[in-house]
This record gives sequence, structure tokens and C-alpha cells, in this order.
Amino acid sequence: MTRVAVNPELLQWACERSGIAQEDLAARFKKLPEWESGETQPTLKQVEAFARAVHVPVGYLFLSQPPEEPVPIPDFRTFAGQEVTRPSPNLLETIYTCQERQSWYRDFIRVAREPELAFIGSATVETPPETVAARMRETLGFDLAARRECPTWTDALRLFIRQADEAGVLVMVSGVVMSNNRRPLDPAEFRGFALSDPLAPLIFINGADTKAAQMFTLAHELAHLWLGASALSNLGAAPRPGFRREEVWCNAVAAELLVPLAALRTDLQADEPLPDALSRLARIFKVSTLVILRRLLDVKWLSRERFDLAWAEESERLRHLSQRGSGGGDFYRTTLARVSRRFARALVVSTLEGQTLYRDAFRMLGVSKTDTFNNLGREVGVMW
Repeated sequence: MTRVAVNPELLQWACERSGIAQEDLAARFKKLPEWESGETQPTLKQVEAFARAVHVPVGYLFLSQPPEEPVPIPDFRTFAGQEVTRPSPNLLETIYTCQERQSWYRDFIRVAREPELAFIGSATVETPPETVAARMRETLGFDLAARRECPTWTDALRLFIRQADEAGVLVMVSGVVMSNNRRPLDPAEFRGFALSDPLAPLIFINGADTKAAQMFTLAHELAHLWLGASALSNLGAAPRPGFRREEVWCNAVAAELLVPLAALRTDLQADEPLPDALSRLARIFKVSTLVILRRLLDVKWLSRERFDLAWAEESERLRHLSQRGSGGGDFYRTTLARVSRRFARALVVSTLEGQTLYRDAFRMLGVSKTDTFNNLGREVGVMW
């Protein structure tokens, strides 16, 4: 039995990096305390199993010191007013996966000689949010009347995603890493990110967040694309200090896109109790009650003091609701949401034409069977 020399410091780093409880890892790897102390050494198979469990490349465990792992895109997240310094393995792998998909799609579009998207980078933070929101509505066909007719937030979100897709944006929504349901993403770590590109703009939305919150995240990340800037975000709808100017600007654009003040003013009722107003306006605009609260503050229907109190109460109420969870959905609809319908369609076409290997297509789609691939092709209308 061949044993290998692994730096105990790297084992400790990998455990901490994973976010997995030490007792859980120790229960799975009985000799882990001895490996960390240097008392014994693991076999190569044990090292490989440990690397898989903590989601770290096995080669990292043979380095002389822990590697630096910066977020590969501008990181605009803050927590309690401080920058977030350590990304989780789940976040890093999600960004890397999306970058691979974007790179593939960019090449696909170049071969097809599709033009660049004019709206990418068409605004600056000096552009009034109202102006940009109006341009976004025109580009996306984001019709408020159509949204109001949607029976649920989920339907409104699907409409919004479809409009962004038709405008040329790859919108990927998932609450897990790839298709691994044992690796959930944490909305407290990030809500979404944008990968700007004039040919292959991509938005990822943390699907573990509520549907209404995902609506705001999509609007926020679209604003980043209008700036022509990639970014990782965890800012919700609240007007909070401590965030960078770009994030505050993107939030203002998102709020105006989803709930235009001119439209909101026509729906306000002066003496309506706040809970009734929140419920009614959220149904009309198909957004979170938190977004409505923010807009009521913007329109000065609420004082700042009353807003702060209502925000805390509503956030707590929504937190309890989100803990109830939800059942599983349609497999193919979920898979297409995770990779974007536009991306899946292009990948299936390229694979059928022999330009992309099935092996690579399966990996990027997160599937493992030919029948699943073929059914996805039927779902996106390129196979019969």
C-alpha cells in the first residue's frame, strides 16, 4: 500500500475552505486527525476521495502552501460594510462553469458571424437610471401590461428571462453547482453575477433565492451589462450605504425598470394600510414586497424611519416563508433554466452538426445520457 506525503497545512486549508463541518469530515475520514497532525500519511486513493469530498483539485493538496483563489471577475459584494474576501468552492466552480459556457458560445456566434449587441456598454454611471431603464424596456420588450397579466411571480420571471434571452443574453438560473443537488448555492453569499461580452453576455441568478428576489437580481445584472461590466453581486433591493457606486446605480436602474415611479404613482392610495399596499402592489408589478417598500421610500410615500421598521419586519416574514421550501419541477425545464435555452439550442445544433463532441456537450449541459440530450433538443425545437 503506497502512501503519499501531503502537507498537513493544505489538508487543514481544504477543510476550512470547503465549509463542511470538521466532525462530518472526521466521521467520513477516520484518519483525518492523524493526517493533519502528520502522524500518518494517506494513500493516493484516500487523498483523491478527500479532494472530491471537499471540492478541491487534488493537485492543490501537494502544493507547498495554500494557493490564492481570487474571484475571477470584479467582486462588488460586501458584508456588514466590509468586502467579502474568501469565495466558497461552490461559487468559484459556478463562475468557472459559466465562463466556459460563455467562451464556447462566443466562438459559436463568431462562426455564425452574428453582430455584436449594441446595448452592451451603452451606458455609464453618469446616465440617469430613468433613461437607462427606458432603453432597457424598449430593447427587451419589457411590457408592464403583459407582466401584470402573469398569474404568478414565477410566470413573470419566466417572461422576463425569455425577453432577455430573445435580446441575446444567456440567462442561467440554478440553486446548485452544475446539476449536483448535494451542492446548494447560498443566496447569502451571492445573488448573481454578470459576465459582460458584446457577443455572448451572460447572467447567472442564484436559483436558491426567492422568485421575486430573482426578478430583481436579473434586472440588476442587466444594468451591469448596459455598463459593459462584469460583476459579482449580493446587493438586494435595499438602499444601503457601503456599496460601490456601480452597485447603487445598478440598483436604481433595476428598481425603475421593475417599478417605474410614474406607474407606481397612479396606483397609490393615500390612506391604504401599508400591509395592504404591499400585497396589492406586489401583485400588480410582480416583484418582491421589498422592492415595493424601496419604491415607496423613493416616491416619499414612506418616511425613512417607517421604511427601516417595515423593511426589518418584511424581511423576517419573507425569511420564514422561504424556509418552507418547494417541490421539484419539470426536469427538462429545470435543466434548460440552469444553462439557458439560448445556450442549449446552440450547443445541440453544434453537436448534431459534428462541431462539438457529445462528451463536451454533455459536460456543459450537466447531463450524462444520450436520451436526455435528445429530449433537450426536442424541448428547444431543433430535434423531432
